[in-house]
Amino acid sequence: MEGSHVIALESAPVGIRDSARERSPKMIRECLQGLIARLRRETSRQCRPTHCAAAGMISSSLGLAEVPHLVAPAGLDELLAASQLRRFDDISDLPILLVPGVRCGPANPNIEQIESVDVMRGEETLCAGLVALNLVSRPGVVLNLGSHWKAIQLDAEGRVSSSITSLSGEVIHATQQHTILADSVATNWPDRLPPEWLKSGMELARQSGLSRTLFCARLLHLFHNGTSEDRLAFAIGAFVASDLDALRNCGALRPQHEVGVIGSKALSEAWQFALSNAGIPSAIIDSRTVENAFLTGLRLILEKARHSLDRSSAHNIRRNFSS
Repeated sequence: MEGSHVIALESAPVGIRDSARERSPKMIRECLQGLIARLRRETSRQCRPTHCAAAGMISSSLGLAEVPHLVAPAGLDELLAASQLRRFDDISDLPILLVPGVRCGPANPNIEQIESVDVMRGEETLCAGLVALNLVSRPGVVLNLGSHWKAIQLDAEGRVSSSITSLSGEVIHATQQHTILADSVATNWPDRLPPEWLKSGMELARQSGLSRTLFCARLLHLFHNGTSEDRLAFAIGAFVASDLDALRNCGALRPQHEVGVIGSKALSEAWQFALSNAGIPSAIIDSRTVENAFLTGLRLILEKARHSLDRSSAHNIRRNFSS
């Protein structure tokens, strides 16, 4: 990147799951070495990069190096202060700035306190970018619907004040692929989940519970009710109701705070439907905007870090010259 302009982009299907599976970050380090080298070859006539910046699980023990979680509340200034500039000669000769994640709750929780604890890596940088671009309300909520569903509370200053995470994304995938529902619900997500089926799944989950509702999706199939996409919507409704009600009960979702919803089109629209019925305002943030916001957050942290380093270097030069 040069300023906010993306000069070139490379990606690879390698991640922290590979480190966990191999019990070593070797694959990630080799992949990064290749990606960075390829980008530099492709852009050698256009620019000469000076730094790399990284956020997400790459700053965990399964990534390049563990940077301790920052305790909430945390915004751009706090992330800057806790970021670490490191060198990894086997990856690149460029220094790499690692952005920390954010933790809320006590440092050493017992079983009675565990519900108040949550962690994130990557979403704090995304939120910093969303705030900088004025794409979310302050105070407000960012609902990130990935493999984990994470509701992130932003305070009036736009800092991450707390978060709540569930495994719903992973459990939905497991339900689709590895349970008796594998041949009852669609494997691939449609562009749209029928709202009437979503609503039915939500209502039954509130009456009979999540697990029973999922089995009812199987019963619908046995009695030839609906398509596989309809039954997927029915099952998704059960998950949405379960998480939505829990988030409302603990005060994480409130009618006075707008929710910025991030995720696939069908799932984002499903959540917006559910939030609207609950009287909670929301706005869907599309994937291109999300990528731009993440890069914006990362760039702002790096630029501020470089400015601090430049000032520190200038001070040392003046001090050495004076002495």
